[in-house]
Amino acid sequence: MSRMQLHRKLKSLIGVSVTELLRNERLKTAAKLFSENHSIAEVAYAVGFNNISYFSKCFKETFHKTPSEYIENL
Repeated sequence: MSRMQLHRKLKSLIGVSVTELLRNERLKTAAKLFSENHSIAEVAYAVGFNNISYFSKCFKETFHKTPSEYIENL
């Protein structure tokens, strides 16, 4: 299966691209790590984000809260 076939198949089945699917799974893992009292920077790097501001932006888009707001509500 080619890369484009995989992309089209996933998009039609679940409505998101491969990139979005992987990013969402990484952010779900980040949310779990926050409950273990890790810092935002540690979690961002642990789940594969190299830029903390980009991590915060993606996290807010997914959970509708910034990472610090999410930690406060735990």
